This record gives sequence, structure tokens and C-alpha cells, in this order.
Amino acid sequence: MSDAKVALGRRLFYDPRLSANGAFSCSSCHHQAKAFADGRNRPFGVTGQLHPRNSMALANVAYEARYGWADPNTASLEAQARIPLFGEAPIELGLRGKEDTLLARLRAVPIYAALFRSAFARDTQPVTIDNAVRALAAFERTLISVNSPYDLDARRTGAPLPPAAKRGAALFFSDRLKCARCHSGPFFTNAARATGAAEGAPEFFNTGLYNVGGTGAYPEPNTGLYAVTGVATDMGRFKVPSLRNVAVSYPYMHDGSVATLDDAIDHYAAGGRTVTLGPGTGVGRANPYKSPLVAGFAITPAERSDLVAFLRALTDSTFLTDARFSNPWIVR
Repeated sequence: MSDAKVALGRRLFYDPRLSANGAFSCSSCHHQAKAFADGRNRPFGVTGQLHPRNSMALANVAYEARYGWADPNTASLEAQARIPLFGEAPIELGLRGKEDTLLARLRAVPIYAALFRSAFARDTQPVTIDNAVRALAAFERTLISVNSPYDLDARRTGAPLPPAAKRGAALFFSDRLKCARCHSGPFFTNAARATGAAEGAPEFFNTGLYNVGGTGAYPEPNTGLYAVTGVATDMGRFKVPSLRNVAVSYPYMHDGSVATLDDAIDHYAAGGRTVTLGPGTGVGRANPYKSPLVAGFAITPAERSDLVAFLRALTDSTFLTDARFSNPWIVR
């Protein structure tokens, strides 16, 4: 990490030169105002291909142990950055086989010559794919969000949480709802590692979102870890996303099929979702591979309102508007 690498990575993150058609950038699917998610059910790439999975928010990704919705093997931001750049399943930025074109574009921009040289001063030729990936990762590691009303209340550096949000927090952390069993720790996900936390890979979960034909199946191609391992019990198991800024990072779930926080609460309260139409038809509550933690719970309208108030209190408005993370190509 260095200031120079972060400055370079910020430029690259917002630069459409990092796409085959010059029309897309990392920021096309990761908008600051949405906590670096994009507000779509599912995004599309340079070819117009609709992606199978929802764009994940990027707040606090520096602390995550694994990246992607169902990828147990990608363990660094550098490795992850190569997937949208050069991946083909799906095609996102579409640069596979166009590496020389990308480098030529970057080397033709005067500001990049200076930024790469400053960031990688020991390299004879600093403008390389490896260095671009390192810079992107450096910028992403600065996307720290820890100043929500919940945080300010906990640190006693801001206004106390309203009573509704406090009641909602008690519900969230209760044994009855068990939300915090998966959305755990300071980053509200078991996929993140804070100082002193246990090392190792995070656990992935099947939450009963689907149960196609009563067989436990999830609609192709979103079969979760099963697509990687081929192990039947891995069907429908996905990473636990962070709940920080969750009120602005909708829609939810790996395929963006849950529209609102109330809908998400409905899903967990029922112990799984019932789908009555389309390729996902089935009773998720009866999915044989569903995590036992998703057992359902009773919740009153007043409690639901309190729980939503708490989830909204995880929104860090300063993160959503921080100029350090904004598009540097726009003159303000």
C-alpha cells in the first residue's frame, strides 16, 4: 500500500479504458452512492450479456477472506480484480486476449505515465497488467466504512441510536432471530476477518431461497459452491454478504431476486422462500440442503419495523459521499 498506488488505482477503477469497448469500468457495476453496489438485480457486461449474479457492495473488502458469491479459491483482491477484467464466464470487461490493447491505451495517457512511475518506481516498465491489478486492489483496500449511526453510538462519538433501532439491534443479535450467527463481527459477515478473529475460510450457506422440483436444486447457473465442488450438499451454498450499508445496496441475494429489506425479513421469517412461478418454482423451506440456522421465526409488525430501523442504522452516509472514493476524472 502507498498513496501513489491508491491514487493510480482510483483512476483505473473509474476508467472505461479498462473495457473492450471503452464504455465500461469497474464503477459501472460498483457505484459509490450505493456502497459500491449498482442497484440492479443483475448487471451486464460489454457484450450485453446479463450476468447470473448480483454486484456485491465493496465496503470493507480489505478484510474479506474470500471474494465472489460462491468462490472458495479467490483469496486476494488482486486475484479477484482479474476476474472482471479477463473472465469469460460471464464476460464483464472483456479484455481476455486484448491485454496489449489495454497497455497501449494506458501508456498513451500522460497522467498514467506519471502515476505508474510514482507507484512502481523500481520497475523499468511500470505500466503492466500486474501493476494495474495491484493498484486497483490498493484503492479497494481504502474503501473502509465504519461511521454509521450504529458505529457512532457504539463509540459514543455521535447521537445515540433512536429507540426503535436499539430494539432492532436487540432482535438482530437475539437467539430467536439468529441474524448475527452468519452476519457476524464488526463487518456483519462471517466472510470478513478483523484483528483477533479466527483464521480460515468462511462458511457458505444455503438459505432456502430455492428448492427446484423439491430436489434441493437451485436454478442454473447459480448452484453455489456445488458448481465448484460437485458435492451435493454444496448446492445453493453462497457467501454471506456484509450488511453494512445494506439499506442502499439493494436488491438482495446472489441473484438480486429479493427487492427490499422487508422481503428479506419475510424470507428468513418463513425459514425459506416459496417460489410459485418460473424456473425457480419450489418450497425453499423444505430444501434438504438448507442451513439449520434458517429455521424461521415469529415477528410482529412492530418488531419488523424495529429490525428495519436497525438495518438502516448501518448506513454510513459519509462513506457514500467521501470525495476520496469519488470519480477523479470528473472536475468538481
